[in-house]
Amino acid sequence: MPNVDEGSPELREERRGERREEHRQEHRQEHREDPPEAEAERRRRRARFLRELTEARELRDRVQPRRARTARLRHAMRMRTFRW
Repeated sequence: MPNVDEGSPELREERRGERREEHRQEHRQEHREDPPEAEAERRRRRARFLRELTEARELRDRVQPRRARTARLRHAMRMRTFRW
């Protein structure tokens, strides 16, 4: 039987599997169910972000009316094209 040293493909594959499993365990720990307070805070941050995003779009539309009109027309064409 050949001597299995650190550079052998079998040993490297075994280590790769161990690292993969460690990564999966870390991922599970990071993405556990959040407590309700954390979930509520996340929703508040998301709502604030979406409000600010909408406000930024409205500002851009006021500052660049021609571009906003073109974007509205493109959106309307897209909606007409993909009717169901």
